[in-house]
This record gives sequence, C-alpha cells and structure tokens, in this order.
Amino acid sequence: MKRLLIVTNHFYPETFRCNDIAFELSSRGYEVSVLTGIPDYPQGRFHDGYGVFKKRTETVNGVKVYRSFLIPRGNGGKLRLMINYLSSFICMTLRAFWLAIVHRYDAVLVHETSPVMIGTPAKLVARLQGIPMYFWVLDLWPESLRAAGGINSPKILGFFSWLTKRYYKASRKILVSSQGFEQSICQMGDFRDKLVYFPNWCDKGMASAEMKAVDGLPDGFKVMFAGNVGEAQDFENIAKAALVLRDKDIHFVIIGDGRKMPWFKNFVEENGLSSTVHLLGRHPVEMMPSYFDKADVMLVSLKDEDIFNLTLPAKVQAYMAAGKPIVAMMNGEGPRIIDDAACGIHVPAGDYLSLSDAILSMSMKSGEELSCMGKNAKDYCELHFSYVSCIDKLVSEILV
Repeated sequence: MKRLLIVTNHFYPETFRCNDIAFELSSRGYEVSVLTGIPDYPQGRFHDGYGVFKKRTETVNGVKVYRSFLIPRGNGGKLRLMINYLSSFICMTLRAFWLAIVHRYDAVLVHETSPVMIGTPAKLVARLQGIPMYFWVLDLWPESLRAAGGINSPKILGFFSWLTKRYYKASRKILVSSQGFEQSICQMGDFRDKLVYFPNWCDKGMASAEMKAVDGLPDGFKVMFAGNVGEAQDFENIAKAALVLRDKDIHFVIIGDGRKMPWFKNFVEENGLSSTVHLLGRHPVEMMPSYFDKADVMLVSLKDEDIFNLTLPAKVQAYMAAGKPIVAMMNGEGPRIIDDAACGIHVPAGDYLSLSDAILSMSMKSGEELSCMGKNAKDYCELHFSYVSCIDKLVSEILV
C-alpha cells in the first residue's frame, strides 16, 4: 500500500481542493496523512471544536491529520498575517521533523497555497526519508507577494525567488493549476521537463446536488459573484459597473466575504445601491449549487497584475460545472478558457465600462441563448476538468 503525506496550509474543515485528493485517495486504498495547521481560514480565528489543545491529531474520512500550532490570522492585516505565516512555518517544520522520524512515507505532495514556505516542512521529510517530493503550485511566488501583499523590496522578493527555486529544484514533478504558470516557473530555471498540467476540477457536488430553497434573492436579471471578496478581485471596478447599471433591472448578488467587504459595503450604502447590489455573506459550500441555479450569469474578475493574468481562478470551473454563462473582467488564462468553451463574455481587467456593457448585453439575450452558453460551459468542464480524470492523472504521476 502506497503511503502519501500531503503538506498543506489548509485542510478540512477549511474548503480546499486538497481535501478531495486526500479523501479520494484514501477511499481508493492509499494510506494518506496530512500535515497542516489548526484551521483558521477564512474567519481569522480557530474553527469551532479546534484549538491549541483540541483535535491536534485526528482521523477524518480515513485520513490521518496532524495539526501544528499557529497564531490565527485575525482580520488579515499585514502584520497579523506575517505572524500567522511565521508561526505556522516554524511549528509545521518542527512537526515535520518528528513525523519524518516516527512514520514512513513513499511520497510527499505539497499543496502550495500562499505562503510558499510550506515547501520547507515537505522538503525536510522528503530529504530525511529519501523519498520524492511533488510540488503542486496554486500561487506563484514571489509574484503573489508583490501583487497581493504589496511587497516591492528587491531584497525580500529576491530571497523568496531564491527559496522558491530551491523548492522547484528539490521536486521530482511540479504540478501547475494553470498553463499560464509554466512561463514564470521556467524563467527560474530549466524545469520544463518537471512540469505537469494539473488543473482544478469540477466540483463533484455541482452537477448532482439536490436543489434547496434559498432566501434573499431579488427578482430581475441576476449577476452572481461567489467567493473571496479581496483586493485581487477588483471590487472597485465591480462597484463602478454596478453604479453605471443602477437604473437597469440588473442585480449584483455577492455571496462571500473578505478583506474588501467593508469597503464594498460602504460604497453600496454611500451610493444608494442597496436595491441593486445584494450582499448575502458566506454560505456553506453545499448550498452553492442552489444559489448558482438561481443566477442568470456568473461573474469572475481579477486585477490587471502579471500573476493574475496567468491564473485561472477555481471559481471558473465551479461556475462551468453548474452550467452557467460567465461574464469575466480579467486577462489571460480565464478569457482563453471562456473562448474555448463559448460560454460567456470577457472584457479586459479593470475596464468597468466594458463590464457594464457586457452585463447589459447578456441581460438582453434570450433564455435559450443563455441556456446554450451554460450547456457549453458544463460540457467543456466535464471534458477538460473531470474530477475522476484529474485524480487518475495525479495517481499516475506520483503513486505508481
């Protein structure tokens, strides 16, 4: 029986794709362990039932989970986030050393969301046990540090560039969630032969979920955004588009929360947009299909940053799996997928006037035209982002 250690910043009950991998591989008979931190995302505090002395080791769906101490991220301010990252890095590295001594694994998989230092505890286990490490890149570093963190110091960026390159060198394979990542990674070194395209997959529950009653949705044409309301999502320009369309029977429905939400709420109130912009807050993942079902189109946006232009947000696959047309305000990988699938309209990142025109155009389409786009999205998703085929590919790469 193959034994896999997954090293990740986030794991169940936090909702990340590595949960699917761990539980699916466990169901297939592999011995899967996870090294992670105490769950604190996205609320910024420990999830109910977890803490310094609670559930530091547990078994979830057959997966052995080891949770390292960290200082919660709080409200996500830069200083608090830095402390969160540093505490997690130190404690997870110490626990990785212990795991490498008392347990035995056949491979280590790094689920690399920010920060990139998650590679250190994984690399430590791989080196001590003489086993291969596989690096699954979901955030490019140091690009993420500059784009999302506002860090421009050449010394800091240079250090993280050096550190990331060392992780890539130590990896047997580098799994990339977006084909746009390949150019950036190859600029760091001759890593092309290590690269494996491993995209996010359709959410298993989207297509087969039982629809439930949902509240708070308006009548009229509904443009729905679901996910993190952060700096990267360019809510300044979404807000401007909503302002342009305020006199139309077009409603922006925002499901989620994040660091940018207080600003966005204030904008909505100051500009009298509460009748056309509806902030529904966070809802459980299992409710998303029911909300998506009521939307006319789904909205995805990213700022015009080099790193974001290489990224395909996971919500694109979620929207496609739900069989919904997409309106995108972004550059790069996302528009390419939308064009390939013929499932929506995209406009350049930051262009709120074109976004408002695109939304208005979509609102004038017939139900049949929108349904056709939605079907195209779902068909494309099943063909290119199948959950089973993605997991099969992972198994063929790291567990054969």
